[in-house]
Amino acid sequence: SFCHAERIAVSDRSVVQKQGSRLFLFNMTHFCTHTSAADSPWGRCMGSDCGLGGSQSRAVWCAHVDGWTTLHTNCDQAQRPSNQRNCFRVCDWHKDLYDWKLGAWNECVPVSARTFGAPRQFTCSGGEEGIQTREVGCILKSDGSPAEDAICEYFEPKPRLEQACLIPCPQDCVVSEYSPWTSCSKTCGTGLRNRVRSVLVPPLFGGAACPNLTEFQSCKPGPCTGPEGMYSLRVGPWSPCALPQTRTARQVKRRKGKGQGLRERAGVKDPETRELIQKKRTRNRLNRQESPFWDIQVGYQNREVTCIHRNGSTVGRNMCLTRDLPLTIQSCVLPKDCKLTDWTIWSPCTKTCMNPESPRGNRTRTRQVLQFPVGEGAECPPLEEFESCEPQGESIPPCATYTWRTTEWSDCRVDTLLSQQDRRRSNLTGLCGGGLQTREVYCVQANAELLKYLNDLREKDKASRPVENKLCEGPIPNRSQLCQIPCPIDCEVSPWGAWGPCTFENCDDQAGKKGFKLRKRQITNEPTGGPGNCPHLVEAVPCDEPTCYDWQLISLDPCIPDDGKQCGSGTQIVQVQCVNSNGEKVDRNLCTSNPPPEPVPCEVPCSRDCVLSDWTSWSTCSQTCSSKTIEGKQMRTRSILAYNAGEGGAVCPNSSALQEVRNCNEHPCTVYHWQTGPWGPCTEDPSTSSFNASVGVRPNSDGEVPCSMGMQTRKVICVRVNVGQVPPKKCPDGPRPSTMRPCQLPCKKDCIMTPFSDWATCPITCDKKQSRKRLIIQMPSNGGQECPEVLEEERDCEVPKICPGFRWKTHKWRKCQLVPWFLRQDTPGAQETCGPGLQTRAVSCRQLDGTQADISECLKFAKAMPAITQRCQLPCQDDCQLTNWSKFSSCTADCVGVRTRKRSLIGRSKKKDKCKNTQMYPLSETQYCPCDKYNAQPVGNWSDCILPEGGRVESILGMKVQGDIKECGQGYRYQAMVCYDQDNRLVETSRCNSHGYIEEACIIPCPSDCKLSEWSNWSRCSKSCGSGVKVRSKWLREKPYNGGRPCPKLDHINQVYEVVPCQSDCKQYVWVAEPWSVWKVSNVDLKENCGEGVQTRRVRCMLNTIDGPSEPVEDYLCDPEEMPLGARESRLPCPEDCVLSDWGPWSRCTLPCTRSNYRVRTAYTIRPPSVGRECPDTTEKEPCSLNLNCFNYFYNITDWSTCQLSPNAVCGSGIKTRMLDCVRSDGKSVDIKFCEEMNLEKKWQMNISCVVECPVNCQLSEWSAWSECSQTCGLEGKMWRQRSVVQASQGDGRPCPSQMEQWKPCPVRPCYRWQYSPWSECRVENVVCGHGMRFRNLSCFVSDGDDEGSLVDEELCSSLEVAVDGDKQIRLKESCILPCPGECYLMEWSDWSSCVNICAKEAGVDFASVQVRSRAVLAQEPENLQLCPDQEWESQPCTGGECYEYKWFSSIGPNSSRPLIWCQRSDGLNVTGGCPPMNPPEDNSSCDPPCLMPKSFCSEAGICLCEEGFTEVLSSTGQLDQCAPIPILEIPTAGDKKGDVKTSRAINPTLPTTIQPGRNGRTWYLQPYGPDGKLKMWVYGVAAGAFVLLIFIVSMIYLACKKPKRPQRQRQQNNRLKPLTLAYDGDTDM
Repeated sequence: SFCHAERIAVSDRSVVQKQGSRLFLFNMTHFCTHTSAADSPWGRCMGSDCGLGGSQSRAVWCAHVDGWTTLHTNCDQAQRPSNQRNCFRVCDWHKDLYDWKLGAWNECVPVSARTFGAPRQFTCSGGEEGIQTREVGCILKSDGSPAEDAICEYFEPKPRLEQACLIPCPQDCVVSEYSPWTSCSKTCGTGLRNRVRSVLVPPLFGGAACPNLTEFQSCKPGPCTGPEGMYSLRVGPWSPCALPQTRTARQVKRRKGKGQGLRERAGVKDPETRELIQKKRTRNRLNRQESPFWDIQVGYQNREVTCIHRNGSTVGRNMCLTRDLPLTIQSCVLPKDCKLTDWTIWSPCTKTCMNPESPRGNRTRTRQVLQFPVGEGAECPPLEEFESCEPQGESIPPCATYTWRTTEWSDCRVDTLLSQQDRRRSNLTGLCGGGLQTREVYCVQANAELLKYLNDLREKDKASRPVENKLCEGPIPNRSQLCQIPCPIDCEVSPWGAWGPCTFENCDDQAGKKGFKLRKRQITNEPTGGPGNCPHLVEAVPCDEPTCYDWQLISLDPCIPDDGKQCGSGTQIVQVQCVNSNGEKVDRNLCTSNPPPEPVPCEVPCSRDCVLSDWTSWSTCSQTCSSKTIEGKQMRTRSILAYNAGEGGAVCPNSSALQEVRNCNEHPCTVYHWQTGPWGPCTEDPSTSSFNASVGVRPNSDGEVPCSMGMQTRKVICVRVNVGQVPPKKCPDGPRPSTMRPCQLPCKKDCIMTPFSDWATCPITCDKKQSRKRLIIQMPSNGGQECPEVLEEERDCEVPKICPGFRWKTHKWRKCQLVPWFLRQDTPGAQETCGPGLQTRAVSCRQLDGTQADISECLKFAKAMPAITQRCQLPCQDDCQLTNWSKFSSCTADCVGVRTRKRSLIGRSKKKDKCKNTQMYPLSETQYCPCDKYNAQPVGNWSDCILPEGGRVESILGMKVQGDIKECGQGYRYQAMVCYDQDNRLVETSRCNSHGYIEEACIIPCPSDCKLSEWSNWSRCSKSCGSGVKVRSKWLREKPYNGGRPCPKLDHINQVYEVVPCQSDCKQYVWVAEPWSVWKVSNVDLKENCGEGVQTRRVRCMLNTIDGPSEPVEDYLCDPEEMPLGARESRLPCPEDCVLSDWGPWSRCTLPCTRSNYRVRTAYTIRPPSVGRECPDTTEKEPCSLNLNCFNYFYNITDWSTCQLSPNAVCGSGIKTRMLDCVRSDGKSVDIKFCEEMNLEKKWQMNISCVVECPVNCQLSEWSAWSECSQTCGLEGKMWRQRSVVQASQGDGRPCPSQMEQWKPCPVRPCYRWQYSPWSECRVENVVCGHGMRFRNLSCFVSDGDDEGSLVDEELCSSLEVAVDGDKQIRLKESCILPCPGECYLMEWSDWSSCVNICAKEAGVDFASVQVRSRAVLAQEPENLQLCPDQEWESQPCTGGECYEYKWFSSIGPNSSRPLIWCQRSDGLNVTGGCPPMNPPEDNSSCDPPCLMPKSFCSEAGICLCEEGFTEVLSSTGQLDQCAPIPILEIPTAGDKKGDVKTSRAINPTLPTTIQPGRNGRTWYLQPYGPDGKLKMWVYGVAAGAFVLLIFIVSMIYLACKKPKRPQRQRQQNNRLKPLTLAYDGDTDM
C-alpha cells in the first residue's frame, strides 16, 4: 500500500534517509492510512501471562518519499525502528488491584482568564462562569503507586478532568443605620458624642471592606466652673490563684510579735498562729468527711490598683483622691482540672447473635472521675462512650427471627353476615350458605427450635411460645375469611299413588287371613342425609281376603251372538293376564288358585232393536276409604244410540237402566304407617372393634383409636293416621324401616394451646404488675380434652422495697477561710480576723433511702452537683452585725392585709450610729399577704366524639378480629381547660379544681342499613302447560344512611326481583265430558222416533290427580284447543237403519307433513241394517296439513334463572336452573312426551352452580392506645389514636367509615423553663473603672408554650434539669471592663445578625448562609482618638438564611431642594453597602449639582435631562426638580385598525415622529406641558369634552338596554297561578 508523500512529510515517526538521489523512510504505523492523533500505532497487548509479560507489535516497512513502498535494503538498517515491545496485559482480576485516583477540584478560574484576549465583564450579575480542574490518574490500590492509564481505562473510562463552576460576585460589607447620638461624654468642657452601627453582612469573595462603625462629634456642654476631674483609680484584673510561699521569716516575726498587747485569748499570740491551728483542724475534718474526688486548696490572688490620667498615662496613686481602696488580695480556690481514669475495655456487644440484616448492636466503655474540677478548672468530658458493633467470635448463634402464626379457623358462622334487618334471623337454627370464620394471629420466634437445640435447654414444645406482636414484620395474615356451610337438601316426595289390591304382607307366608292394601309414593329429591330423613313412603290399610296374585282384564273380544245368529244375545270372551300386588305381569300359573273370569254375556242388536252405547269407564271413587258414615261410590253410564221399531224390536230401557253405581274403596279409614325418629349420636359398637383393628388405624400416644366405626339407633313406631302410636303389629312388617345403622365416629380433638408467653417486662415505676398470656390454637371437639380456663396470669413485679434513686447530700459549710495573714498584714485592718473569704463543703452521693452510694450513680441519675465552694464574709469590728430574718408573720386571710418579718442588731452594733441607719440596715420588711385567685377557662377546639372505652384492651399477643365493637351511640367530646392565677400566669389545672377537661355529650350516628321487606309469595307459573316463570319481589322499606349497608340494585319503583323458571304439567288440568244427553229430534216422526236431532253434554275443566279428575276448576286453566264439543247435531237412526259407533280417534299423521299424507278415523257397526239398506262409510280420512292437524315438535330451552340459594342461606353457592319445553311447530307449548316420542337430542345442561357474593361488613381493628402528647406542655398538645381496616367490605357489606384516627386535647400543663435575666452593668466595687464583674440571675419562667412567659417561684422548676436552651453550662457571672473617664474602648459584641443567604436571584444560585456580629469603638476624649483600638467583627455559618435584594431609594424633604438618596434592603431595612453603583456614576461628574433624580442623566452639555418617556419638571431656580411621565394623545391614522383613543408612553420624544419603527402612516404627538412644566389650557378643555361625551354615551346605553316595566298586578297574578311541581325520585320516604 502507498503512503501519500505529504502525510509522510509531517510524520514525526518517520526517519528519512538519502540514498543517492532517492529518499526512503521507515513508516512505523500499522497501516498506511490516516490515523487520528489519539490512536496508538501499537497493536493490542497479547500474551498468555497477565501483567508485564505481554507483548505488542507493529508493522514497519520502507517507503519512498513519493509514497510507494520499496525494499528494506533501500532504508538504513541501523535506524530501523523496533516492531515489538513488552507491555502490560490487563486481565479481569486486575479490576480489584487498580483504580482511578481522583484529585480535589482546584480553584474556580474565570473563563475569561483562560480565553486569550477576552474582555472582562463590566458588571457582575449573579456570578461569573468559571472552570475548575483536577488531576486524575490510575494507581495500584495497595500502595498508591501510579500505573498506566490504559490499565484503568480497560475497566471504566477516565473520569472528567474539568467542570464548569460559578464564581460568586464580590459581596461588599453591608452595615446598618447609625444609632442615635449618645449624650456628651463630659458634663463640662469639650467632650465627644458617638453613634454606632453594626455589620449585617460581612465582606465576601473580595468585596469592599466594612466602613467605620463609629462616628464621633465633639460637644461642649459649657465651661467647667471648677477643676475637671483628671485622675481616676483603675482596678486591674485578678492574678491567677496561687498557694502562699512558706517563709522561715514568719517564725521570726511571730517571736517579735509576742510582746504586742493584742486582745486575744491566753496562749494564742498572733493571727498567723491562730490561722495555722485553724488550718490543721480544717484539714483533719476534710480528711474525715470528704471523698478523694475533691482536693480543695485555698490560695490567694491579688490585683493592681493604679491611678491614671484622662489621657491614659499612669501617675502616682497619691494623685487620686484617697477613698476606701478596693481589695487588692483575696482568697481563692486553686483551680484543678478534671482528671479521669483510662477507658475500661469495651463491654460485650448488646447484639449477641449473627444476622447481617438486623440492626447493629452497641457496646460501651466507661471511665471514672479521679479528680473533680475545682475553681476555674476544666470540666469533665463524657464518662461513657458508645459505638455500634457486630458480635465477634466463632460460635455465635443466629439471631432469633420472628414470624406470624395463626390459630385454627373458628366454625363457619352465617349470622355474622346478616345485616340489621336480618338480625331476627340470627336466632334461627340451620342457617347455611356463605358465612364468615375468624382466627387469631400471633407472633412467634421462627427459629426457636433451632436455638433451643443449640442451647440444649429442653425438649421441643408442641406449639411455639407467643411473643410481642411488634417483633413480627411483614404482612399480617388474614384474620377472617369467607366460608361455606353446605345447605341441607330437603327430601321431596311425589304425591301418593292409588291404593293397591288387598294383599298378604308376605306372599311367601300366606298364613292367616290378615291382609293390607298399600299405597306408595317415591322420593323425587334425595335429601342430604340419605333417604332416612324422608317422611314415610308407604301407608297401609288392613283388609280381608288378601291375595297375592290376581287376574287383570286386558280387553273384551267382540260380542258373538249365540247359536250362530246374526243378532241377539251372545257372549264376550275376556282377555286377562296374571299380575302381582304391584300390578306387574307374572306367570299365569300363579293365578291358578283363582279361576279366570267367565265370558261376559252381551247383546248384538237386531235391525229393529233399541241400540245402546258401550258403558263408559267407572268414574273416580268419591271417597278414599269407607266408614259407617262414608261410603265410596263409582258410577258409569251409557246412552241410547237408536230407538226400536214400534213392534217386534227389543225395547229401550228406562233412564235408570242407563246408569250403574257400585261401591269402591270399601276398606275402613284406618291408615297405618311406620314413623321414624331422628338418628341418635354415633356411639362405639363393641362388635366393630375387630374391624377397626383390621383397618390398621394406628392408636395415638394415649392408646386411643382416633377414629372408628360406631352404631346409630333410632326409634321406629307404628302410627295410625290422626290417632297416634299403636302396637307394631298393626303395621305391615315388610316396609318397616331399620332401627340401627353403622356410622363413622368423629375423631376426638383435644384443646391445643400455646405455652405461656414470657412475663412482660416490669415498668420502671413501682407497684406494678406483670402479665403473661397464652392462646387457644385448636378448640376441643367430640369429647376431646377441654381447654383450661386461665388464659392470662398476673403477678406483682419483683422490685426492691424502695425504688432506686440517687440524690446529692450536701454537708455543712466549713469555716470562712481568709487570705493568709502574712499576705494581708500590710492592708488596713489586717490585725482583725475579718473580711471576705472562702468556705467549702463536702458533697456525697446517697440513695433515696439515705444509704451511701457511689459518686458515679449521682453523676448519671441525680441533678446537677451542688456548689462545693462559696464566698463568705467574716464581720469586722466596724461592721454592723444583725440576726437572720425571722419568718413572715401569718396572714389572717388570703388577699387581706400585710405580713412582716424582723431582725435585730447584735453586740456592739447596737451602739454604732451607722448601724442604726434603717435605710442602710432595715430591721423589718413588710409585704402584702399572698393572693391566690385562680380562674379557669376553655382553650382550643373540641375533640372528636369519643365513645367510652370498650372494656377489653387490645392484647399485645394475638390480634383479635372485632366481633361487635361498639362504633356508634353516645360518646363524649373534650375541650381542654386552662387555669390562670391572679397575675394571668398559667398554673396546674388542679388549682382550679378541674381535671383538665370540659366534657360534652355527643352522638356518633349509628349506621342504618338498607332495609327491604320480606320476599313476597311466588306468583303462579306464567304458563299452565310447559315451562314458564314465577316471580317474587322485595321492596325498599328504608334507605341506608350514616354509612349503612347499601341496597342491592333496585328498579324504578324501588323493588328487587327474583325470577325462576317453573314447569306446569300439561295434564294437570283436563276437560271432562259427561255423557251425551237424550236426543232432541227436531222434525219428530213420532211413530218412528228418528230423524235429525241434537245431543248435548256438560264439559268441565277439572284438576287431574293420580286417581283421575277430582275437582272442577276455572275453564281457562284447560287448553281451549282440546275442549270437547258440548253439543252435536246428527241424525238419529230410524228402525232398520244401520247404527255405527262414535268415531274413534284420528290416526297420527306421519312426518313430514305433506298433503299427500292422510289421517284416518274409523267407526264400527253396532246394528246392521235391514235388507236393502246400507251402512255409511266406517272410515273417514283427511289430508295432513302443517299446523292444522299435523305438527313438528322441537325442544325450547328457557333462560337461566337468578342464582337460587337455600331458604336458610344468606349468600354463597347456589344453583341457576333452566328448563326444557316441548314446542309445537305453531308455537304452542305441549306435553314433553311429544318431543320424547320423536327421540330429539337433549344437549343442554339444566343446572349450573353460581355464587351470590357475601355481604361482608368492613371490619376494623380496635382503637390503638392513645399516643404520647404531641407537646409536653402548653395549650396545643394533642393525643391521637388510630385503627386500621382488618377486613375490607365485600359485596353489599357495610363500607368502612372514613374516620380512621381520632384526637383529643392533652391536659394543659404549664411550660416551666430556666431563663437568664439580662446581664447587669459592669460593676467595679466603689471604684470608678477597670476590671470588674457583671452578673445575671437564673430564674424560673412559666408560659403556655407560645408567649415569653412570666417569672414564678424557683421551686416550680426544681424538677427540671438546670439548663438554658439546652446548655447545661450555667454562667451567672463574667469578667468585664468598665472604661475609665477619657478612655477609648470597644463596646460589647452586638447580637448576632439575622441569617443572610449570599445568593444570586437572577441565576437562582445560593452560595452560603452567614450571620455576623461586631464591636464598635467608643471614644470619650478628643485627644485620645489616636489610641482607639480597631473595630472588630466575626461571622459564622447558619441555616435557613433569607435571600435579599438591595435597591436605591430617594425622596425630597419639604425644606430641601436636594433629594435624599439611600439604599434599602428588600425587607425594608435601610443599609449602607449592597446597592449597585449609581447609574452610571461617571455621567454625573460633569453636572453640578449631580443628577440624582430617578430617570435622570447628565447630558454632554452638562445639563440634567430626563430619560425617554419622561419630561423635565424644573424648580423655580431653573434646576431639574423631577422627571414626570408624559401622557401622550395618539391620533389614529388610516392604517390603524383600532379607532379608540388611548394614552401611551412616548418611546423617545426626542426622535422625529415620522420614523417610528413598525408603524403604518404617521402619528402626531401633542405636548401637554408648557415650558414652565405646567399643563396647557387645551388639555383641560379636551378632558372636559371627553367627560361630557362619556356621560352621554353611558346614558344612551342604559336607556336602550332597560326593560319596560310590567304592571304590578299582572306579576302578582302570575305568581299566584304558578303551578307547584314536585319531583319524585323514587324515595318511599316522601
